[in-house]
Amino acid sequence: MKIYTKTGDSGSSSLLGGSRVSKSDLRLEAYGTLDELNAWIGLLKEQEALSSHRAFLGVIQEELFSMGSHLAAEDQIQVETWKLPAMNSRLVGRLEEEMDRMDADLEPLRNFILSGGHPASAMAQVVRTICRRAERIVVSLNVALPDQASRLEPVVVTLNRLSDYFFVLAREILRTQGVEAHVWNRRAGQL
Repeated sequence: MKIYTKTGDSGSSSLLGGSRVSKSDLRLEAYGTLDELNAWIGLLKEQEALSSHRAFLGVIQEELFSMGSHLAAEDQIQVETWKLPAMNSRLVGRLEEEMDRMDADLEPLRNFILSGGHPASAMAQVVRTICRRAERIVVSLNVALPDQASRLEPVVVTLNRLSDYFFVLAREILRTQGVEAHVWNRRAGQL
């Protein structure tokens, strides 16, 4: 089987059920951004500083792929017809547990911090921002398709919690690598 089909050459793509839509369709933007997020998580999890987090990051990747399939479905009927995997509501609780576990060893956050200090921490911050963008797009999709909003609500909740997780993970990486976070100095950027 060839990887290229040429069916997208006209600027359209298929949703799960076969409906053709513009590649600018909000649904494609949503699951395309989840795909981008997933790719960055794949890069992040291969960093040496993340060896103890690698298995959980793999769980997150699997769940993101499932969420993307739900975004590609046009409605609940297609979800059931295609027997898509259920979105894992337990992931939100697990993310909260992981954040609480990491946060217990972190200094209380009293200031905004800037990305950097260690490559893996900076990468976790990039992942966080992509996650936030994905969340905004899915929220826009919910506004554009109000009849699908309740079906897609778990995606919004998961992405919201996931971006928080990557922020805490970025701080945890700095802690485990012995690097102090760079605190934002609001006067430093003034020329």
